Amino acid sequence: MNRTIAVVGLGYVGLPVAVAFGKKNRTIAFDINDERIEELKRGYDRTNEVESVDLGVTDVFYTTDKSELKEADFIIIAVPTPINSHNQPDLTPLIRASETVGSVMVPGTIVVYESTVYPGATEDICAPILEEYSGLKRGKDFFIGYSPERINPGDKEHTFTKITKVVSGENSEVLSIVAEVYESVVTPGVYRAETIRVAEAAKIIENTQRDVNVALMNELAVLFDKMGIETKDVLAAAGTKWNFLKFSPGLVGGHCIGVDPYYLTYKAQEVGHHPEMILTGRRINDGMAQYIAITYIKEIIQKGLKVRGETLNFLGLTFKENTPDLRNTKMVDLINEFKTLSMKVNVHDPLADRKEAKQLYDITLMDTTDMPVSDFLVLAVAHDEYKENKDKYLKCLSEEGIVCDIKGLIEPGDLSEKQSVWRL
Repeated sequence: MNRTIAVVGLGYVGLPVAVAFGKKNRTIAFDINDERIEELKRGYDRTNEVESVDLGVTDVFYTTDKSELKEADFIIIAVPTPINSHNQPDLTPLIRASETVGSVMVPGTIVVYESTVYPGATEDICAPILEEYSGLKRGKDFFIGYSPERINPGDKEHTFTKITKVVSGENSEVLSIVAEVYESVVTPGVYRAETIRVAEAAKIIENTQRDVNVALMNELAVLFDKMGIETKDVLAAAGTKWNFLKFSPGLVGGHCIGVDPYYLTYKAQEVGHHPEMILTGRRINDGMAQYIAITYIKEIIQKGLKVRGETLNFLGLTFKENTPDLRNTKMVDLINEFKTLSMKVNVHDPLADRKEAKQLYDITLMDTTDMPVSDFLVLAVAHDEYKENKDKYLKCLSEEGIVCDIKGLIEPGDLSEKQSVWRL
């Protein structure tokens, strides 16, 4: 491979990519966050996706100076693609990154996008910006490709270099170069998509499929709860069939499953198609926080316990287990549901950043030692810390308290005779 690599955006996606290429050759790593760059220079990754030892053995040049990107002829853009308050795509980070790259890129550069978008965004939105800010002509002076990210925050097994990479390019020659670049670091190799739009669509349906399947499990959980059947037991029994898909009910947040389907529904409606199943899945999953809160409160009332003004201990704030990622966490929705009932909610999370929790959600994270014993305990996130130290955290529950066990962590024998549990 005879290319100088640069990565724009050093979050959960971009940093592992930069480090992987940095183990092979000098790689330029650009981000607009000065604090993030300084941390990485010191060998610290706040996302916990890359270990300090790996940061220390790579030839990566971290910078906030966009002029350094002029040295690269293969630029990977890996910035967030969130949604706005109306559940519509917010392409602002992608547009700004394209403007930055376009303002400094040199002739002959290949720009590859990894950010999740709807089909057509790379060619219809990003490429014209690159042309405008560079003064260069796409397909003649520079070229584009798309290779969707498959990072799973907190997953140390399915990492960037260990899973097949989908790649695409605007023509066969560009596709070959993009494939060669990624094959140099991705052990299982690459899959060459027919077009950029095919690659974009493949990425977005990966998470849409998961979202719809979780929505089915959530609907079944509501049904089984009304029937007095343990959902966990039903799924364990059904899971013995070889082709049963093992999804579980729960709160769907984060920057992938809870966001990406809205990119597809946005594009679907733009072309005149109403995506009923996808939108139904989103509606079910987005409504689960309210359902859980209401049902748990009913359990509390049936037990004769007071609700208004009482203290509730809440364990877990990140959007999923074993990651510090707080983006689009639905735990906040659940916490707010309890607060509307004038309950005092004490929140604990062993991985979440205290400063970020305060800035994003105005939540002050507590130490368990500061949590008073309460009649109410919500086990919201299945961090290993909670799984391996249940006795420690159950001490926050009173002798006749009731646990809201969202992730099915409570096993027979974990609670005393007078304590009880409601689970999703």
